[in-house]
Amino acid sequence: MSMIQTISPVDNSVYCSRPADKPADSERTLVTARDAFNEWSRTPLATRREMLGAFVDAMLDHNLEHAGELSWQMGRPVSQTPGELAGFAERARYMIDIAADALEDHRPVAIEGFDRRIERLPLGVVAVLSPWNYPLLTSVNAIIPALMAGNTVIIKPSHQTPLVAERYLQAAAASLPAGVLQALFLSHADTAGLVSHPGVDGVFFTGSVAGGVAVQQSLQQKFIPCGLELGGKDPAYVRADADIGYAVANLVEGAFFNSGQSCCGIERIYVHGDVYEEFVEGFVATTRQYRLGNPLQPEVNLGPMVKTAAANYVRGQIAQAVRMGAKSLVDESLFPASRPETPYLSPHVLVDVDHAMDVMREESFGPVVGIMRVENDEQAVALMNDSDYGLTASFWTEDADAVGRLGRQVATGTVFMNRCDYLDPALAWTGVKNTGRGITLSALGYDHVTRVKSWHLRLEH
Repeated sequence: MSMIQTISPVDNSVYCSRPADKPADSERTLVTARDAFNEWSRTPLATRREMLGAFVDAMLDHNLEHAGELSWQMGRPVSQTPGELAGFAERARYMIDIAADALEDHRPVAIEGFDRRIERLPLGVVAVLSPWNYPLLTSVNAIIPALMAGNTVIIKPSHQTPLVAERYLQAAAASLPAGVLQALFLSHADTAGLVSHPGVDGVFFTGSVAGGVAVQQSLQQKFIPCGLELGGKDPAYVRADADIGYAVANLVEGAFFNSGQSCCGIERIYVHGDVYEEFVEGFVATTRQYRLGNPLQPEVNLGPMVKTAAANYVRGQIAQAVRMGAKSLVDESLFPASRPETPYLSPHVLVDVDHAMDVMREESFGPVVGIMRVENDEQAVALMNDSDYGLTASFWTEDADAVGRLGRQVATGTVFMNRCDYLDPALAWTGVKNTGRGITLSALGYDHVTRVKSWHLRLEH
């Protein structure tokens, strides 16, 4: 029997293992999902709302247990993991609350003698392929609106965080009809088979660009909605009028929270020359205060990366940048837990960087950030746009008018002012370029879990 194993980055042990589902299991799951859809899609919206509210409550019943499991599976400190559960609840409840308005029929200007409207209908069976870095926060963006709209959902979790799917199933068993929410533990090849199966009516994937390409290739023979949230290389620009202390505190956290393994984490910072020295000095001093170590210890605020291979990739970016003239301003010896050929990697702050270095253009997804001096807004915008990605961009300034002007010039899905690394459930979460396509969250998120049907009725003839 083929097994899916989760190797914990905490101590390199096998934390859990599960039998891998096979194509026959996918077939059975799809039949069950289709049967459940026939009933669930006809369930009144108010009833779905009540049931999904109970589902969210059930997910939170064991939140401390969930937090410890997440830390073991992917390495985030236990001091931070409860925040993911709080974010899960915030997004889920917001999307439940707005469902009635978001799914309401659209009626154009009335014409006498006609009934004209556009109705939103569920897609059918939706597959949600969730990642390991924020397995609850990313999956909830699609699961809750999909279920509220009347779809049934099949979750395919990352091999690194399979217990999240099991917690979903436990909550569903306590609150939802059978078959409405199911999970499959699949190999990459069998995941492709699920995506391409004619019984799947929509796909939502969060992960790497390569993974997104693989999903697209699996869909070559059919036409269904496909949401792809992929990579990021999110920039920040600190203008001369910024509150430097505030910007430092927030950008250090934006760069190193979750060991930098956040799709909207800060990976490159451009600082106006007038405040560059002050900013760098404050940024380095704050970074040196981090505690790297076993994420199960409450005083630790920087855990291991998810895998040694991921840490080695970031080490390679840092080494290349240093060979090309960059300087690392945080001595790795300050972090004794940082060791070669392990997932434990100290935070790195690089200066004297440029865009010939991979660390300034290629996704790092780790605890490293490059800080580059710029002389004006125009140079900053040009460098912010010099990337294959476009998820978020943040501006640190007291001039909202300048942000309005500059933000429109930056190719990005979200523009922040004086904040970063945050998803507001009332706003559309989307990106451009290799960041992917589609929208989750906000009322617009319901567009991607529904199809429309027009009704054009002549009442008089």
